[in-house]
Amino acid sequence: QVQLQESGPGLVKPSQTLSLTCTVSGGSITSVNTYWSWIRQPPEKGLEWMGAIDYRGNTAVSTSLKSRTSISRDTSKNQFTLQLSSVTPEDTAMYYCARASRWRPSTFSDMDYRGKGTLVTVSS
Repeated sequence: QVQLQESGPGLVKPSQTLSLTCTVSGGSITSVNTYWSWIRQPPEKGLEWMGAIDYRGNTAVSTSLKSRTSISRDTSKNQFTLQLSSVTPEDTAMYYCARASRWRPSTFSDMDYRGKGTLVTVSS
């Protein structure tokens, strides 16, 4: 059973960089045809796909977040990370990491596995 666990600070100050790590167990992030995404859900809003890294290490990022978002991985630790720079209160959301068989899962049902999520609040 593949399991994903998000980790990172729950509180970030405006203008700082948010960094989250997803630790994967029960499966490898280099398994063929797997795509590892970051998705977020602001309070009382829908899911927003942020970006992903595939099993080969290629990345794709949402156009709306491209200037602020970076996704990378550490295959030795079976982890992938999200960095979101210049955060504002509008970046307050539940952040999820997930595995899918395509680049851009838009709903939870599109994801093979996902973490429980971590709440990140942007506030001074």
